Amino acid sequence: MLVLITYDVSVTSTNGQKRLRNIAKTCLDYGMRVQNSVFECEVDPAQFTVLKAELLDIYDPEQDSLRFYFLGKQGRNKVEHLGAKAVVDPIRTALIL
Repeated sequence: MLVLITYDVSVTSTNGQKRLRNIAKTCLDYGMRVQNSVFECEVDPAQFTVLKAELLDIYDPEQDSLRFYFLGKQGRNKVEHLGAKAVVDPIRTALIL
């Protein structure tokens, strides 16, 4: 299933900057960045459970927010991108090495 993850982390402290980096790194383990604080993650339900638990361990609920948008198995078909910085879709785009 395709899950869109967005976050807002308070970076007024050194701890906040560390949380911001760690949330981004964790999201990169499961998907790709499509905007500064937005990731598209193609995961199965078990992977999502682990991903969510990892993110909940990092963020501070008093200062930060996380949002999960579930686009489902056909989520890629629901995404329309316009403008600069198109993201390569590894599922649809063949990579030649």
